Amino acid sequence: MAKRMKTVLFDLDETLIDRSASLSNFALWQASGMLRREVTDPDLFCSRFVDLDANGGVLKNEVYSKLIDEFGIGDWSESELTKCYDLCFSGFCEPKRGVVGAVSELKSLGFKLGVVSNGRTPFQERNFYALGISAHFDAIVVSEAVGFRKPGREIFDIALEETGAKAEETVFVGDNPVADIDGANACGMYTVYVPGHYGETYEAANAICTSYDNLTALVLDAT
Repeated sequence: MAKRMKTVLFDLDETLIDRSASLSNFALWQASGMLRREVTDPDLFCSRFVDLDANGGVLKNEVYSKLIDEFGIGDWSESELTKCYDLCFSGFCEPKRGVVGAVSELKSLGFKLGVVSNGRTPFQERNFYALGISAHFDAIVVSEAVGFRKPGREIFDIALEETGAKAEETVFVGDNPVADIDGANACGMYTVYVPGHYGETYEAANAICTSYDNLTALVLDAT
């Protein structure tokens, strides 16, 4: 029997990218490097950075404004620290465990692959390319670049057009229940939820990916 699904679309942050680990590594580097004269406890700075970031829900200039006050930083401005983040964060981006193998396997089986991410451009594109898996992908769609955000249907439709896919032949993999799963469900895609910040399961998803070692099997079983 020929496989029904032909395309797999992925969210980026906390789906392909281990954003939590990447952010911690960046914050520790920044505290131990450019801020070393003023930050005496890099681990505390890292912890506060991650807390204030709120899983990407708070703008970085606001995060840095609070960190400057808390740590008494005087040598660097909020805008300078934010610019450093924008330019350097991609150097610390690392894939979630098992992503590289899963992506390679899906591509070898003939699936078209794409990324659909809410975020800024070219920031998100740089982060994606830093993972070293872009050669396997047929499309990368970032909300700021196209003018639409998940869970709105428009951004999913753009990804489908760029991959030449039909919604009913597409699997969407993501960690955000509303933006990823509800959004893709509304378009008629088969959805795979990645456990993380939003909980271990989501009933509206068609399947749960607890390990990327099992992703290919979930995609092949999708109906």
